[in-house]
Amino acid sequence: MTMTSDVTSATQIPLIDLAPLANGLEGAQELAADLRHALEEVGFLMIVNHGVSQDLIDQTFAQAKRFHDQDMAAKQAVMMNEHNNGYMAMARYNVRTSRVSDDALPDMNESFFTKRERTADDPLVLAGRRFAGPNEWPSDLPGFRDALLEYTEAVDALGRRLLPAVALSLDLPADTFDAAFAESQFSFRLSHYPGVDRAVDQFGFSAHTDANFMTFLAQSGVPGLQIKVESGENEGKWCDVPYVPGSFVVNTGDMLHRWTNGRFKSTPHRVIPPKGQARYAIPYFMGPHIDTVISCLPGCSDKDHPVQYAPITYDDYISWWYDANYNTADQADLRVES
Repeated sequence: MTMTSDVTSATQIPLIDLAPLANGLEGAQELAADLRHALEEVGFLMIVNHGVSQDLIDQTFAQAKRFHDQDMAAKQAVMMNEHNNGYMAMARYNVRTSRVSDDALPDMNESFFTKRERTADDPLVLAGRRFAGPNEWPSDLPGFRDALLEYTEAVDALGRRLLPAVALSLDLPADTFDAAFAESQFSFRLSHYPGVDRAVDQFGFSAHTDANFMTFLAQSGVPGLQIKVESGENEGKWCDVPYVPGSFVVNTGDMLHRWTNGRFKSTPHRVIPPKGQARYAIPYFMGPHIDTVISCLPGCSDKDHPVQYAPITYDDYISWWYDANYNTADQADLRVES
């Protein structure tokens, strides 16, 4: 199946320099208008001068390859658990809940997931809450756990630095999201897309929107990510996301879309299987604390734009979403080939 008929390389994904954030609130105000345009019109942006070191990014890509280079027995030792942490095998997943879901074949990727690392006396752990852990760490990859924790801490800090600008872009107080993200509920994914011949309706990751607040994806230089343009001269076309060295691709998820009553787009995107080489991806899916109630923000509704979504806790939403899309039972019948 060829992609030439409906794919264009012409995108309008804004590139935003985050250097002004070093100036605190003044810098956030400087970025607010550009951020508003990106999230209202495109739902995607690229950021540079983000504060996450390239050495740390490179190290994390290396850890992704290191994990997936293991044999299947080693990966099966950390199979996905009820918290949706651990290993998800190849072709055991496709999105069923997105408004852009289709009847595509299972996605050609394998992934390893983590969430926030918590101690045994953490209140959510003591309460037996789902998504509070534990993470499933490989026992024979020295340094792997520490490397991933360092990276997720750095990207979480990046996301929190951006929150005042997101709030100001909605003409809300800069601290609007502070309480919800004092302890974020994130999911971190190490994905491996093998270089394979593509069948009809076969994707590395089929068309979907993200469930979370915002996604932060360090760029690798290996192409594959595409977004669906929803307005303008390329409306309805799939566009390749351009590679900007040292950048993160950032996109709005369904939670921010819902929180803003649809004002900020949650744009469909997909991954095309790479040609002639493997592709690794390290997306960080940032969400608020699981008990956060997501309801229409002030200024995001009026008589012409009534409230579209009933209030819901982030916990309830992601429980529904994970059970529909990442059911751990889908992994249960795996066998190691002898």
